[in-house]
Amino acid sequence: MTAVTSRADTVRELIDDRLEKFLDRQGDGLAFLGQDAEPLRDFLTGFVRDGGKRLRPSFVYWGHRAAGGTDDRLDAVLAAGCAIEIMHAAALLLDDVMDQADARRGRVSAHLALADRHRESRWQGDPRRFGESAAILLGLLAFTWADAALLDTGDDLGPALEVFTLLRQEAIGGQYLDLAWTARGTVGVRQAAHISVYKTAKYTIERPLHLGHAIARGTPETRRRLSSYAIPLGEAFQLRDDVLGVFGDPAGTGKPAGDDLRQGKATYLLAQTRARAGRDAALLDHLRDEDDLAAARELIVSCGALAAVEERIAELVGESTAALAVARELPADAVVALADLAGLATERTF
Repeated sequence: MTAVTSRADTVRELIDDRLEKFLDRQGDGLAFLGQDAEPLRDFLTGFVRDGGKRLRPSFVYWGHRAAGGTDDRLDAVLAAGCAIEIMHAAALLLDDVMDQADARRGRVSAHLALADRHRESRWQGDPRRFGESAAILLGLLAFTWADAALLDTGDDLGPALEVFTLLRQEAIGGQYLDLAWTARGTVGVRQAAHISVYKTAKYTIERPLHLGHAIARGTPETRRRLSSYAIPLGEAFQLRDDVLGVFGDPAGTGKPAGDDLRQGKATYLLAQTRARAGRDAALLDHLRDEDDLAAARELIVSCGALAAVEERIAELVGESTAALAVARELPADAVVALADLAGLATERTF
């Protein structure tokens, strides 16, 4: 295990420890709800605790190191990392309602679990409507807790909040583009790539790096260098997620495979398929069961769309790491760590 890998593991452990204490504190603040505090507290704290690789907080930390930051400001960096992670939970909770997703992170989606609670309690009204409404409130609560976490950046709150606000604005805008362009049904390869930049690239990699950079009070040149690394890597990350959403093993991804196909999402993978498959692409518009999904997967492979996306991922990762190779002003450990994170963010697991 390299020193950088050890440090990455340490950062994840520090984030997990800080999240644990923060979630306990925030959960106690729901006591005014009485017995109704339990579902909100348990669903949200459990969802955040079960988060995956902690990629976004890792990018916050290494953005700080890349900008010359030291562990003297570690508390502020960890606070910002927690804010990012909780904001990510808010985004996922709301995304699952919009997409009517059945599962997330290996568990039943919050809106379905809350609907089951309504049904089992024999409450009045529509269980589905209750579950969706309660999950939206859960997402808004996470959105609020993210601000509370960011407050712990102390003297760095102003610069941190500026980046954090931009991150949320871009993520919401990217999500709206996804909804709107999917509804229009005319998404091409270029439009899908544009959605990837704002829905994922900036939100997952660029702005977390900029958040760490802001706490370090880094230079404009370093910020530009981080963007040159982040934008292609963020797009590659989204492309990998798109592929896993169609071909991935739910046991590994924590969510069902095929939802993007059923919903006709505006992904680069599906745009490539429609561009290459000609009349056969009409198959994507009539997916009723698992046999149809299997046929769609076969079409994606046979028309060359999957190979094209894999090639594009490799190109983007190469572009990202090339930006690091000429970044002589960045600390060596940050360069190595960011290169490792590029692999972690785009690894193939199907």
